[in-house]
Amino acid sequence: MNRNLRLIIPLVLCLSACNWFKPVPEVGVVLAEHLDNKLYKKFDTAAYIPVFRRIADSLATHFSNPKTIAEVYASQGYEPHLVQSFFADGGLDSLRDYIKRADTHGLDPKIFRLQQIDKLLSQLNANRFTSIDEVYPVVAALELNVAEGLLKYSNFLKYGAVNPRKLLNRFYIKIGRPDSAFMQKVLQTDNLLATLESVQPAGEQYRQMQAALAAYRRSGADANTLQVMKVNLERLRWQLPKNEDEEMVVVNIPDFSLTWFDKTDTLAFMKVCVGGRRERAYEEKIKRYLKSGSLDDKPKNHETPLLVSRINSIQANPIWNIPVSIAQSEIYYQALKDPYYLSNSNIKVYRKGVEIGEPDTIQWSKYPRNKLPYQFKQGSGEGNALGKFKFIFNNGSSIYLHDTNNKYGFKLRNRAISHGCVRIEKPLEFAELLVRNKSQYDLLRMEVDLPPLDTNKMPLFRKKQERKRDTANTYQLRPKWFGTKKPVYLLINYQTAWPQNGKVEFRPDVYGHDEILWRSLKKYAAG
Repeated sequence: MNRNLRLIIPLVLCLSACNWFKPVPEVGVVLAEHLDNKLYKKFDTAAYIPVFRRIADSLATHFSNPKTIAEVYASQGYEPHLVQSFFADGGLDSLRDYIKRADTHGLDPKIFRLQQIDKLLSQLNANRFTSIDEVYPVVAALELNVAEGLLKYSNFLKYGAVNPRKLLNRFYIKIGRPDSAFMQKVLQTDNLLATLESVQPAGEQYRQMQAALAAYRRSGADANTLQVMKVNLERLRWQLPKNEDEEMVVVNIPDFSLTWFDKTDTLAFMKVCVGGRRERAYEEKIKRYLKSGSLDDKPKNHETPLLVSRINSIQANPIWNIPVSIAQSEIYYQALKDPYYLSNSNIKVYRKGVEIGEPDTIQWSKYPRNKLPYQFKQGSGEGNALGKFKFIFNNGSSIYLHDTNNKYGFKLRNRAISHGCVRIEKPLEFAELLVRNKSQYDLLRMEVDLPPLDTNKMPLFRKKQERKRDTANTYQLRPKWFGTKKPVYLLINYQTAWPQNGKVEFRPDVYGHDEILWRSLKKYAAG
Protein backbone atom coordinates (compact mmCIF):
# COMPACT_ATOMS: atom_id res chain seq x y z
CA MET A 1 0.00 0.00 0.00
CA ASN A 2 1.19 3.50 -0.81
CA ARG A 3 2.88 5.12 2.22
CA ASN A 4 0.76 8.35 1.84
CA LEU A 5 -2.47 6.35 1.66
CA ARG A 6 -1.52 4.52 4.89
CA LEU A 7 -1.21 7.90 6.59
CA ILE A 8 -4.52 9.30 5.20
CA ILE A 9 -6.77 6.39 6.21
CA PRO A 10 -6.24 6.76 10.01
CA LEU A 11 -6.72 10.51 9.67
CA VAL A 12 -10.07 10.06 7.91
CA LEU A 13 -11.20 7.55 10.51
CA CYS A 14 -10.25 9.97 13.25
CA LEU A 15 -12.09 12.89 11.66
CA SER A 16 -15.15 10.69 11.10
CA ALA A 17 -15.16 9.60 14.73
CA CYS A 18 -15.09 13.27 15.73
CA ASN A 19 -18.23 13.96 13.58
CA TRP A 20 -16.27 16.34 11.37
CA PHE A 21 -17.93 14.94 8.26
CA LYS A 22 -21.39 14.50 9.81
CA PRO A 23 -24.01 16.26 7.64
CA VAL A 24 -25.75 19.27 9.16
CA PRO A 25 -29.49 18.52 9.70
CA GLU A 26 -31.89 20.60 7.65
CA VAL A 27 -33.07 22.67 10.60
CA GLY A 28 -29.45 23.74 11.24
CA VAL A 29 -28.98 24.74 7.61
CA VAL A 30 -32.26 26.72 7.57
CA LEU A 31 -31.49 28.61 10.78
CA ALA A 32 -27.87 29.31 9.79
CA GLU A 33 -28.89 30.78 6.45
CA HIS A 34 -31.93 32.69 7.67
CA LEU A 35 -30.26 34.15 10.78
CA ASP A 36 -26.84 34.45 9.13
CA ASN A 37 -25.14 32.64 11.97
CA LYS A 38 -22.87 29.61 11.55
CA LEU A 39 -23.57 28.52 15.13
CA TYR A 40 -26.67 26.66 13.97
CA LYS A 41 -24.58 24.45 11.68
CA LYS A 42 -23.40 22.74 14.86
CA PHE A 43 -26.95 21.45 15.36
CA ASP A 44 -26.64 17.83 16.49
CA THR A 45 -29.74 15.69 16.15
CA ALA A 46 -28.49 13.16 18.70
CA ALA A 47 -28.13 15.93 21.30
CA TYR A 48 -31.43 17.58 20.32
CA ILE A 49 -33.72 14.53 20.63
CA PRO A 50 -33.35 14.03 24.42
CA VAL A 51 -34.09 17.73 24.93
CA PHE A 52 -37.19 17.49 22.72
CA ARG A 53 -38.49 14.41 24.52
CA ARG A 54 -37.94 15.95 27.95
CA ILE A 55 -39.85 19.12 26.98
CA ALA A 56 -42.59 17.06 25.31
CA ASP A 57 -43.10 15.13 28.56
CA SER A 58 -43.29 18.33 30.59
CA LEU A 59 -45.88 19.88 28.24
CA ALA A 60 -48.04 16.79 27.68
CA THR A 61 -50.54 17.66 30.43
CA HIS A 62 -51.11 21.08 28.82
CA PHE A 63 -51.86 19.69 25.37
CA SER A 64 -55.23 18.61 23.99
CA ASN A 65 -53.87 15.71 21.91
CA PRO A 66 -50.51 14.74 23.45
CA LYS A 67 -50.72 11.14 22.23
CA THR A 68 -51.19 12.17 18.60
CA ILE A 69 -48.36 14.71 18.81
CA ALA A 70 -46.03 12.12 20.37
CA GLU A 71 -46.85 9.52 17.71
CA VAL A 72 -46.32 11.94 14.81
CA TYR A 73 -42.91 13.11 16.06
CA ALA A 74 -41.76 9.59 16.90
CA SER A 75 -42.68 8.52 13.36
CA GLN A 76 -40.54 11.30 11.84
CA GLY A 77 -37.52 10.82 14.07
CA TYR A 78 -38.35 13.90 16.17
CA GLU A 79 -37.50 16.18 13.27
CA PRO A 80 -38.69 19.77 13.99
CA HIS A 81 -40.69 19.81 10.76
CA LEU A 82 -42.74 22.92 11.47
CA VAL A 83 -39.78 25.09 12.51
CA GLN A 84 -37.49 24.01 9.70
CA SER A 85 -40.27 24.31 7.08
CA PHE A 86 -42.07 27.49 8.15
CA PHE A 87 -39.81 29.63 10.34
CA ALA A 88 -37.72 31.16 7.57
CA ASP A 89 -40.58 31.70 5.10
CA GLY A 90 -42.81 33.49 7.64
CA GLY A 91 -45.31 30.65 7.95
CA LEU A 92 -45.07 30.58 11.75
CA ASP A 93 -45.67 34.34 11.82
CA SER A 94 -48.82 33.75 9.75
CA LEU A 95 -49.96 31.05 12.17
CA ARG A 96 -49.45 33.48 15.04
CA ASP A 97 -51.53 36.11 13.18
CA TYR A 98 -54.35 33.62 12.53
CA ILE A 99 -54.37 32.68 16.20
CA LYS A 100 -54.42 36.34 17.25
CA ARG A 101 -57.65 36.71 15.27
CA ALA A 102 -59.31 33.72 16.95
CA ASP A 103 -61.47 36.14 18.93
CA THR A 104 -63.34 36.91 15.70
CA HIS A 105 -64.60 33.32 16.01
CA GLY A 106 -65.53 33.90 19.64
CA LEU A 107 -62.48 31.91 20.79
CA ASP A 108 -59.67 33.01 23.10
CA PRO A 109 -56.27 33.16 21.33
CA LYS A 110 -54.58 32.09 24.58
CA ILE A 111 -55.95 28.55 24.29
CA PHE A 112 -53.90 28.09 21.10
CA ARG A 113 -50.59 28.79 22.91
CA LEU A 114 -50.32 32.32 21.49
CA GLN A 115 -48.20 33.73 24.31
CA GLN A 116 -45.77 30.81 24.27
CA ILE A 117 -45.42 30.87 20.46
CA ASP A 118 -44.92 34.64 20.43
CA LYS A 119 -42.24 34.51 23.14
CA LEU A 120 -40.33 31.62 21.53
CA LEU A 121 -40.44 33.18 18.06
CA SER A 122 -38.98 36.36 19.56
CA GLN A 123 -36.20 34.37 21.23
CA LEU A 124 -35.26 32.58 18.04
CA ASN A 125 -35.43 35.75 15.97
CA ALA A 126 -33.23 37.58 18.50
CA ASN A 127 -30.38 35.21 17.51
CA ARG A 128 -28.41 35.77 20.73
CA PHE A 129 -27.36 32.23 21.59
CA THR A 130 -23.78 31.70 22.71
CA SER A 131 -23.79 27.92 22.29
CA ILE A 132 -25.76 25.36 20.28
CA ASP A 133 -26.95 23.76 23.55
CA GLU A 134 -28.94 26.95 24.23
CA VAL A 135 -30.71 26.52 20.87
CA TYR A 136 -32.13 23.03 21.42
CA PRO A 137 -34.72 23.84 24.15
CA VAL A 138 -35.94 26.90 22.23
CA VAL A 139 -36.40 25.00 18.96
CA ALA A 140 -37.99 22.03 20.76
CA ALA A 141 -40.39 24.22 22.77
CA LEU A 142 -41.30 26.27 19.70
CA GLU A 143 -41.92 23.16 17.63
CA LEU A 144 -44.15 21.59 20.29
CA ASN A 145 -46.12 24.76 21.06
CA VAL A 146 -46.64 25.42 17.37
CA ALA A 147 -47.79 21.82 16.91
CA GLU A 148 -50.31 22.12 19.75
CA GLY A 149 -51.52 25.56 18.65
CA LEU A 150 -51.89 24.55 15.03
CA LEU A 151 -53.60 21.27 15.88
CA LYS A 152 -56.07 22.72 18.37
CA TYR A 153 -56.84 25.70 16.13
CA SER A 154 -57.48 23.40 13.15
CA ASN A 155 -59.67 21.03 15.18
CA PHE A 156 -61.75 23.81 16.74
CA LEU A 157 -62.22 25.83 13.55
CA LYS A 158 -63.06 22.91 11.31
CA TYR A 159 -65.12 20.77 13.69
CA GLY A 160 -66.05 22.90 16.70
CA ALA A 161 -64.60 23.20 20.19
CA VAL A 162 -67.10 20.87 21.88
CA ASN A 163 -68.83 17.65 20.87
CA PRO A 164 -72.60 18.17 21.28
CA ARG A 165 -73.28 14.43 21.11
CA LYS A 166 -71.58 14.11 24.51
CA LEU A 167 -73.41 17.07 26.04
CA LEU A 168 -76.94 17.38 24.70
CA ASN A 169 -79.93 15.21 25.39
CA ARG A 170 -81.41 13.83 22.16
CA PHE A 171 -78.75 15.18 19.81
CA TYR A 172 -78.82 12.44 17.15
CA ILE A 173 -76.93 14.15 14.34
CA LYS A 174 -73.75 12.32 13.42
CA ILE A 175 -71.41 15.27 13.04
CA GLY A 176 -67.82 15.19 11.79
CA ARG A 177 -65.08 15.11 14.42
CA PRO A 178 -61.28 15.29 14.04
CA ASP A 179 -59.69 11.86 13.72
CA SER A 180 -56.06 10.73 13.82
CA ALA A 181 -55.72 10.87 10.02
CA PHE A 182 -56.86 14.52 9.95
CA MET A 183 -54.57 15.51 12.83
CA GLN A 184 -51.54 13.76 11.31
CA LYS A 185 -52.18 15.54 8.03
CA VAL A 186 -52.28 18.91 9.82
CA LEU A 187 -49.03 18.31 11.73
CA GLN A 188 -47.22 17.04 8.65
CA THR A 189 -48.48 19.76 6.30
CA ASP A 190 -46.15 21.00 3.58
CA ASN A 191 -48.23 24.17 3.06
CA LEU A 192 -49.09 25.85 6.33
CA LEU A 193 -51.04 28.75 4.83
CA ALA A 194 -53.18 26.39 2.75
CA THR A 195 -53.90 24.31 5.85
CA LEU A 196 -54.92 27.35 7.87
CA GLU A 197 -57.20 28.54 5.10
CA SER A 198 -58.76 25.11 4.62
CA VAL A 199 -59.99 24.90 8.22
CA GLN A 200 -61.79 28.26 8.18
CA PRO A 201 -65.58 27.75 8.54
CA ALA A 202 -67.34 28.18 5.22
CA GLY A 203 -70.70 29.77 4.55
CA GLU A 204 -72.13 33.24 4.35
CA GLN A 205 -74.13 32.79 7.54
CA TYR A 206 -70.94 32.18 9.55
CA ARG A 207 -69.21 35.24 8.09
CA GLN A 208 -72.23 37.41 8.86
CA MET A 209 -72.31 36.13 12.45
CA GLN A 210 -68.60 36.95 12.82
CA ALA A 211 -69.21 40.49 11.58
CA ALA A 212 -72.21 40.83 13.88
CA LEU A 213 -70.19 39.65 16.89
CA ALA A 214 -67.58 42.32 16.18
CA ALA A 215 -70.27 44.97 15.80
CA TYR A 216 -71.99 43.97 19.03
CA ARG A 217 -68.67 44.12 20.89
CA ARG A 218 -68.00 47.64 19.59
CA SER A 219 -71.48 48.73 20.64
CA GLY A 220 -70.92 47.46 24.20
CA ALA A 221 -73.49 44.67 24.11
CA ASP A 222 -74.10 42.87 27.41
CA ALA A 223 -72.28 39.64 28.25
CA ASN A 224 -75.39 37.46 27.83
CA THR A 225 -75.95 38.65 24.26
CA LEU A 226 -72.32 38.02 23.33
CA GLN A 227 -72.51 34.60 24.98
CA VAL A 228 -75.50 33.61 22.84
CA MET A 229 -73.67 34.70 19.70
CA LYS A 230 -70.57 32.69 20.61
CA VAL A 231 -72.64 29.57 21.28
CA ASN A 232 -74.33 29.90 17.90
CA LEU A 233 -71.02 30.48 16.12
CA GLU A 234 -69.93 27.20 17.70
CA ARG A 235 -73.05 25.48 16.31
CA LEU A 236 -72.17 26.71 12.83
CA ARG A 237 -68.72 25.13 13.14
CA TRP A 238 -70.12 21.64 13.68
CA GLN A 239 -69.74 19.52 10.56
CA LEU A 240 -73.32 18.47 9.81
CA PRO A 241 -73.88 15.69 7.26
CA LYS A 242 -73.65 17.10 3.75
CA ASN A 243 -76.79 17.77 1.77
CA GLU A 244 -76.11 16.98 -1.87
CA ASP A 245 -79.51 18.33 -2.95
CA GLU A 246 -80.45 21.89 -3.75
CA GLU A 247 -83.51 21.74 -1.49
CA MET A 248 -83.79 21.13 2.23
CA VAL A 249 -86.36 21.43 4.97
CA VAL A 250 -85.12 22.97 8.23
CA VAL A 251 -87.05 22.93 11.49
CA ASN A 252 -85.54 25.39 13.98
CA ILE A 253 -86.83 24.45 17.43
CA PRO A 254 -86.26 27.79 19.27
CA ASP A 255 -87.92 29.69 16.40
CA PHE A 256 -90.84 27.21 16.27
CA SER A 257 -90.59 27.35 12.49
CA LEU A 258 -90.17 25.22 9.39
CA THR A 259 -88.47 26.62 6.30
CA TRP A 260 -88.19 24.89 2.93
CA PHE A 261 -85.07 26.20 1.20
CA ASP A 262 -84.12 25.91 -2.46
CA LYS A 263 -80.52 27.13 -2.27
CA THR A 264 -81.02 30.68 -1.00
CA ASP A 265 -84.69 30.90 -2.00
CA THR A 266 -87.51 30.09 0.42
CA LEU A 267 -90.25 27.88 -1.03
CA ALA A 268 -92.30 27.66 2.17
CA PHE A 269 -92.29 28.99 5.71
CA MET A 270 -94.66 28.00 8.48
CA LYS A 271 -95.08 27.78 12.22
CA VAL A 272 -94.53 24.52 14.06
CA CYS A 273 -95.20 23.13 17.50
CA VAL A 274 -92.38 21.05 18.99
CA GLY A 275 -91.86 18.84 22.01
CA GLY A 276 -92.13 20.28 25.48
CA ARG A 277 -89.02 20.89 27.58
CA ARG A 278 -88.03 18.11 29.94
CA GLU A 279 -88.81 18.52 33.62
CA ARG A 280 -86.60 20.71 35.73
CA ALA A 281 -83.97 18.88 37.79
CA TYR A 282 -84.28 16.11 35.23
CA GLU A 283 -80.86 14.60 35.93
CA GLU A 284 -81.54 14.21 39.64
CA LYS A 285 -85.03 12.80 39.01
CA ILE A 286 -83.85 10.27 36.43
CA LYS A 287 -81.29 8.96 38.93
CA ARG A 288 -84.08 8.52 41.48
CA TYR A 289 -86.22 6.72 38.90
CA LEU A 290 -83.39 4.37 37.87
CA LYS A 291 -82.92 3.48 41.51
CA SER A 292 -86.61 3.00 42.40
CA GLY A 293 -87.95 1.70 39.07
CA SER A 294 -91.27 3.38 39.88
CA LEU A 295 -93.02 5.23 37.03
CA ASP A 296 -94.18 7.77 39.58
CA ASP A 297 -90.53 8.87 39.83
CA LYS A 298 -89.93 8.97 36.07
CA PRO A 299 -89.50 12.59 34.90
CA LYS A 300 -91.12 13.73 31.67
CA ASN A 301 -88.96 14.45 28.66
CA HIS A 302 -90.77 15.34 25.46
CA GLU A 303 -87.99 17.32 23.78
CA THR A 304 -87.92 16.98 20.01
CA PRO A 305 -84.64 15.30 19.01
CA LEU A 306 -82.13 17.04 16.78
CA LEU A 307 -81.58 14.92 13.70
CA VAL A 308 -80.92 14.66 9.99
CA SER A 309 -83.01 12.46 7.72
CA ARG A 310 -85.02 12.45 4.48
CA ILE A 311 -88.78 12.72 4.16
CA ASN A 312 -89.85 9.83 1.95
CA SER A 313 -93.62 9.40 2.23
CA ILE A 314 -96.94 10.89 3.30
CA GLN A 315 -99.77 9.13 5.11
CA ALA A 316 -103.18 10.72 4.61
CA ASN A 317 -105.77 9.99 7.32
CA PRO A 318 -103.05 8.45 9.53
CA ILE A 319 -103.39 5.99 12.35
CA TRP A 320 -101.60 6.98 15.54
CA ASN A 321 -99.65 4.16 17.15
CA ILE A 322 -99.64 5.53 20.67
CA PRO A 323 -96.20 5.19 22.31
CA VAL A 324 -95.89 3.16 25.50
CA SER A 325 -94.75 6.23 27.43
CA ILE A 326 -97.91 8.15 26.54
CA ALA A 327 -100.08 5.09 27.19
CA GLN A 328 -98.61 4.78 30.68
CA SER A 329 -98.60 8.46 31.60
CA GLU A 330 -101.86 9.65 29.97
CA ILE A 331 -104.10 7.06 28.29
CA TYR A 332 -104.11 4.81 31.35
CA TYR A 333 -105.36 7.57 33.65
CA GLN A 334 -107.98 8.76 31.14
CA ALA A 335 -109.38 5.23 30.76
CA LEU A 336 -109.33 4.73 34.53
CA LYS A 337 -111.30 7.93 35.02
CA ASP A 338 -113.76 7.48 32.12
CA PRO A 339 -114.54 3.94 30.84
CA TYR A 340 -115.87 5.42 27.57
CA TYR A 341 -112.84 7.59 26.90
CA LEU A 342 -111.24 5.09 24.49
CA SER A 343 -114.28 4.51 22.26
CA ASN A 344 -115.17 8.21 22.28
CA SER A 345 -111.62 9.03 21.20
CA ASN A 346 -111.58 6.38 18.45
CA ILE A 347 -108.78 4.54 20.27
CA LYS A 348 -108.59 0.80 19.70
CA VAL A 349 -106.97 -1.55 22.19
CA TYR A 350 -104.84 -4.57 21.29
CA ARG A 351 -103.38 -7.45 23.25
CA LYS A 352 -100.62 -9.49 21.63
CA GLY A 353 -101.65 -8.02 18.27
CA VAL A 354 -105.34 -8.94 18.61
CA GLU A 355 -107.94 -6.17 18.88
CA ILE A 356 -110.07 -6.14 22.03
CA GLY A 357 -113.74 -6.00 20.99
CA GLU A 358 -115.11 -3.94 23.89
CA PRO A 359 -112.31 -1.97 25.56
CA ASP A 360 -114.87 -0.08 27.69
CA THR A 361 -115.28 -3.20 29.83
CA ILE A 362 -111.60 -3.53 30.76
CA GLN A 363 -110.98 -3.17 34.49
CA TRP A 364 -107.98 -0.85 34.30
CA SER A 365 -107.51 -0.77 38.07
CA LYS A 366 -106.39 -4.41 37.92
CA TYR A 367 -103.25 -3.46 35.99
CA PRO A 368 -100.32 -1.38 37.24
CA ARG A 369 -99.49 1.12 34.53
CA ASN A 370 -95.88 0.00 34.25
CA LYS A 371 -97.10 -3.50 33.31
CA LEU A 372 -99.95 -2.76 30.92
CA PRO A 373 -100.48 -5.77 28.64
CA TYR A 374 -102.26 -3.59 26.06
CA GLN A 375 -101.28 -1.51 23.05
CA PHE A 376 -103.25 1.45 21.73
CA LYS A 377 -103.97 2.88 18.28
CA GLN A 378 -106.07 5.90 17.40
CA GLY A 379 -107.98 5.40 14.16
CA SER A 380 -108.15 7.78 11.20
CA GLY A 381 -110.60 10.64 11.31
CA GLU A 382 -111.35 14.11 12.58
CA GLY A 383 -110.41 13.43 16.20
CA ASN A 384 -107.03 11.89 15.39
CA ALA A 385 -104.21 13.72 17.20
CA LEU A 386 -102.10 13.58 14.02
CA GLY A 387 -104.75 15.40 11.98
CA LYS A 388 -105.05 14.49 8.32
CA PHE A 389 -101.38 14.05 7.36
CA LYS A 390 -98.30 12.36 8.71
CA PHE A 391 -94.94 12.97 7.01
CA ILE A 392 -92.56 10.06 7.40
CA PHE A 393 -88.76 10.00 7.63
CA ASN A 394 -86.34 7.42 9.00
CA ASN A 395 -85.24 8.01 12.60
CA GLY A 396 -84.65 6.06 15.75
CA SER A 397 -87.00 8.14 17.90
CA SER A 398 -90.29 7.23 16.19
CA ILE A 399 -91.14 10.87 15.51
CA TYR A 400 -92.51 12.57 12.41
CA LEU A 401 -93.94 15.80 11.11
CA HIS A 402 -97.73 15.87 11.16
CA ASP A 403 -100.92 17.85 10.98
CA THR A 404 -102.96 18.37 14.15
CA ASN A 405 -106.61 18.56 15.11
CA ASN A 406 -105.75 21.30 17.60
CA LYS A 407 -104.85 24.43 15.63
CA TYR A 408 -104.90 26.66 18.67
CA GLY A 409 -101.32 25.74 19.49
CA PHE A 410 -100.07 27.77 16.53
CA LYS A 411 -101.38 30.95 18.17
CA LEU A 412 -99.13 30.47 21.19
CA ARG A 413 -95.85 32.31 21.59
CA ASN A 414 -94.14 29.32 23.20
CA ARG A 415 -95.06 26.36 21.03
CA ALA A 416 -93.03 23.68 22.85
CA ILE A 417 -96.19 21.71 23.66
CA SER A 418 -96.07 18.35 21.82
CA HIS A 419 -94.91 14.92 22.95
CA GLY A 420 -91.87 15.20 20.69
CA CYS A 421 -93.23 15.12 17.14
CA VAL A 422 -93.39 18.30 15.07
CA ARG A 423 -96.84 19.69 14.28
CA ILE A 424 -96.86 21.84 11.16
CA GLU A 425 -99.14 24.77 10.45
CA LYS A 426 -99.71 24.26 6.71
CA PRO A 427 -99.72 20.51 6.06
CA LEU A 428 -101.54 20.77 2.72
CA GLU A 429 -99.00 23.23 1.31
CA PHE A 430 -96.22 21.01 2.62
CA ALA A 431 -97.76 17.90 1.02
CA GLU A 432 -98.08 19.68 -2.33
CA LEU A 433 -94.37 20.52 -2.33
CA LEU A 434 -93.53 16.92 -1.50
CA VAL A 435 -95.55 15.21 -4.24
CA ARG A 436 -94.84 17.81 -6.97
CA ASN A 437 -97.45 16.16 -9.20
CA LYS A 438 -100.87 17.68 -9.93
CA SER A 439 -102.60 14.34 -10.35
CA GLN A 440 -101.09 12.93 -7.13
CA TYR A 441 -101.93 16.11 -5.29
CA ASP A 442 -105.57 15.89 -6.35
CA LEU A 443 -105.77 12.28 -5.17
CA LEU A 444 -104.29 13.37 -1.86
CA ARG A 445 -106.80 16.21 -1.52
CA MET A 446 -109.72 13.90 -2.20
CA GLU A 447 -108.53 11.48 0.50
CA VAL A 448 -109.03 14.22 3.10
CA ASP A 449 -112.40 15.38 1.69
CA LEU A 450 -111.07 18.34 -0.30
CA PRO A 451 -112.19 18.84 -3.92
CA PRO A 452 -109.57 18.29 -6.64
CA LEU A 453 -108.06 21.27 -8.43
CA ASP A 454 -108.64 19.50 -11.75
CA THR A 455 -112.37 19.84 -12.38
CA ASN A 456 -112.29 16.74 -14.60
CA LYS A 457 -111.84 14.71 -11.42
CA MET A 458 -114.99 16.07 -9.76
CA PRO A 459 -117.12 13.01 -10.70
CA LEU A 460 -114.58 10.79 -8.92
CA PHE A 461 -114.62 13.09 -5.90
CA ARG A 462 -118.43 13.02 -5.69
CA LYS A 463 -118.41 9.25 -5.93
CA LYS A 464 -115.99 9.05 -2.99
CA GLN A 465 -118.17 11.40 -0.96
CA GLU A 466 -121.31 9.41 -1.69
CA ARG A 467 -119.63 6.20 -0.57
CA LYS A 468 -118.72 7.81 2.74
CA ARG A 469 -122.30 9.03 3.27
CA ASP A 470 -123.89 5.67 2.44
CA THR A 471 -125.56 4.65 5.71
CA ALA A 472 -126.49 1.22 4.39
CA ASN A 473 -122.84 0.21 4.21
CA THR A 474 -120.56 1.27 7.05
CA TYR A 475 -117.60 3.15 5.60
CA GLN A 476 -114.31 2.76 7.42
CA LEU A 477 -111.77 5.47 6.88
CA ARG A 478 -108.32 4.02 6.27
CA PRO A 479 -104.86 5.51 5.85
CA LYS A 480 -103.63 6.13 2.32
CA TRP A 481 -99.92 6.28 1.44
CA PHE A 482 -98.36 8.68 -1.03
CA GLY A 483 -94.74 8.74 -2.13
CA THR A 484 -92.75 11.95 -2.38
CA LYS A 485 -91.39 12.93 -5.79
CA LYS A 486 -87.95 12.45 -4.26
CA PRO A 487 -86.65 12.05 -0.71
CA VAL A 488 -86.27 15.53 0.78
CA TYR A 489 -83.40 16.38 3.14
CA LEU A 490 -84.66 17.26 6.61
CA LEU A 491 -82.70 18.94 9.40
CA ILE A 492 -84.26 19.42 12.82
CA ASN A 493 -81.90 21.96 14.30
CA TYR A 494 -81.47 24.31 17.25
CA GLN A 495 -80.36 27.91 16.70
CA THR A 496 -81.05 30.72 19.13
CA ALA A 497 -79.32 33.43 17.07
CA TRP A 498 -78.72 33.83 13.33
CA PRO A 499 -78.19 36.67 10.83
CA GLN A 500 -81.18 37.67 8.73
CA ASN A 501 -81.83 40.74 6.58
CA GLY A 502 -78.86 42.66 7.95
CA LYS A 503 -79.49 42.00 11.64
CA VAL A 504 -79.27 39.16 14.13
CA GLU A 505 -82.44 37.36 15.16
CA PHE A 506 -82.52 36.06 18.74
CA ARG A 507 -84.85 33.44 20.21
CA PRO A 508 -85.34 32.07 23.75
CA ASP A 509 -83.29 29.03 24.73
CA VAL A 510 -86.41 26.87 25.02
CA TYR A 511 -84.61 23.62 25.93
CA GLY A 512 -81.70 25.16 27.83
CA HIS A 513 -79.18 23.94 25.24
CA ASP A 514 -77.30 27.25 25.19
CA GLU A 515 -76.74 26.98 28.91
CA ILE A 516 -75.43 23.41 28.64
CA LEU A 517 -73.10 24.22 25.75
CA TRP A 518 -71.77 27.38 27.38
CA ARG A 519 -70.66 25.45 30.46
CA SER A 520 -68.23 23.53 28.22
CA LEU A 521 -67.46 26.31 25.73
CA LYS A 522 -66.74 29.21 28.10
CA LYS A 523 -63.24 27.96 28.99
CA TYR A 524 -62.33 28.41 25.32
CA ALA A 525 -64.28 31.61 24.65
CA ALA A 526 -62.85 35.08 24.10
CA GLY A 527 -63.81 37.82 26.51
